[in-house]
Order: sequence, then structure tokens, then C-alpha cells
Amino acid sequence: PFCTIGTMVTLLFLSSFLLMLPSPSHAFSAPQPITATSDLAIVGCGVLGTSLCKQLLSHPNFASRTITAITKSKGRHDVIREQVLGNADSNNNGDEVERFTLMTMEDVLSQSNGHSFKDVVFCAPPSGFDDYPSAVKEAATQLWSGPDSGGSFVFTSSGGVYEGVDGETVNEASPTSDPETNPRSGRMVNAEREAIALGGCALRLAGLYTLERGAHNYWLEKCAETGIQGREDGIVNLLHYDDAASACLAGLKVGPGVNSKQRYLISDGNPTTRRGICESGLKNSKYAHFTMPPFLGKADGMKGKVYDGTKSNEALQWKPTYSSFDEFMSRTS
Repeated sequence: PFCTIGTMVTLLFLSSFLLMLPSPSHAFSAPQPITATSDLAIVGCGVLGTSLCKQLLSHPNFASRTITAITKSKGRHDVIREQVLGNADSNNNGDEVERFTLMTMEDVLSQSNGHSFKDVVFCAPPSGFDDYPSAVKEAATQLWSGPDSGGSFVFTSSGGVYEGVDGETVNEASPTSDPETNPRSGRMVNAEREAIALGGCALRLAGLYTLERGAHNYWLEKCAETGIQGREDGIVNLLHYDDAASACLAGLKVGPGVNSKQRYLISDGNPTTRRGICESGLKNSKYAHFTMPPFLGKADGMKGKVYDGTKSNEALQWKPTYSSFDEFMSRTS
């Protein structure tokens, strides 16, 4: 009954997976064949993948590139296309329409004819796969041309892979959890290893949010009566979905000469607390009518870790648009 981080993450993963399932209410056009110009693939087109597609299509460094978004099913293709392209006629983005292709993984593999993509970003969540590490490996081996082609394989991992002393600061070199003793984190650790072994890179992302999605939304809307399981001063590291997408784009820009076999830690650089998240959320007009939930954690409970991604920011030549969760919630109020 308590509102825990684990419960929230599980529900978000399940909702992301369900959004990928086919819906009989949509009509779809026939898949476009992959051509030699379809040279950048995005595997997984949820909130993160959609934002990344939009940023790639509008970025001058990728103006000559065709973007292929790859999903498990066609169920949300109409919605994704509208989110990425908007109204093509009114926005005068005909070039972007020509450069954007939306396909299922099955269609991509059946029509590939040996073609592979110069760059691949794998940002599909683990909830949709029985064997997540194998899915990452298969995407890299079946879709990507490899680092020798001059392109990159970017895998979006999670900062949840870290072990270590509670309350400490972690960075790119900090030890990760043992997959044998921590299977939940181990699934992500092993997926990272597959990407790194093939010459790709891993971006360990902090907790993702938008105005409507994230811990603040769940806690404020669902936990007013049941309470939040955890210390109110427990540390939480955050990152806006659009900033996560821009970090992926930055990884593609620097190329394999910089990113091959590297692990990066990506956050806004301003960790907050459980109470801080709720306080910031309540500043926004969307959540102003909610009340502060009770916190059920004891003073000797787990406090969390502080992310230090300074080296990652420098290597990727990247910084977030939203410097903190509080700044975002205040800006969009």
C-alpha cells in the first residue's frame, strides 16, 4: 500500500510497455523500405526516443541524416509520428517528413538486405524484454555498422546500477552492483557490458521526468493518504527527458573516437530530496491543489547517493537545459 520508488518505477515501466502494444483503432501505411540513407536508428520510441527523434531532425549536425525509429509494434505509430513531426503542412517541415521513418523491429530486420545503420541509440526500457542484455546485444550486432564505420552505439542505462556506501558521491568509475546478488540492477549492468563489449557506450541516466511524468506526479497524486516509503531527506538525482535525449545526441556528435567503450553518468547536477521533489512540484500550478504526503522512512533508513557527472559533461560537451527540477517546475508554472 505504501508509495515506494520501486512501485513507481514498476508502474512507469509497465505503462511504457503497454503503450507499445498494438491498437486496432489505428490505421497504418505500409512500412517504408530501408535505404542507404536510413543511417541512424532509434530503438524504442517512448518519451525519451520521441524527444531524441525531434532533436535529431532539427539539429544542423544531422540535417543530412535519415532517422529510423524502431518499435515493437505499430500500435502507437500514428501518435509517435504526430509527436515527432506535428502538422507537416502547417509547420512547413516537409524535409523532416522525408527524413523520418517509423518501423517495427520485425520489419526492419526483414527489409534490411544486409544494410546496417551507422549510428544506433537503444533507449527501449527493460520492461518489454524477457532477456534485456540479449536484446541490447542483438540490436548492436544486427543493426549497427560498428565503431569502424565512424558511427556510435549509444545505450541508455541507469544510475541505479551503483553499489557502495549509502550517502556517498558516485561517478563514472564507481563500482556497480553484483548481478548475482542484485538481479534487478544486474540486468542493467549486464546490458551495459554487452554494449561496451561491442564498442558502444552507456549513458547512466538519473531519474527521468516531465511535467506529467516522474516521482512528483506519482507521489503527489497517489500518496497523500498512504504516504511515501523512505526518508524525506533521501537523495534523488533527476534529469528531464529532453535533457536525457540531448545527452544521447551529444554522444552521437562526439563519435566513437571519444565514446567507444565508455560509461557516462548523466544528471542535472543538482540532486534533491524526496521532500524537495514534492515541494518543487507544489510550486507548479498543475500540482498546487495537492498536499504534501507524509514520509514513512526512519532516520536510520537508506539515504541514497549523489551523482557527480562532471567528467561525462566535459567528455560529451553537454549540459542540461534545466539545471534543476525546482528550476523546471518554477519555469513551467
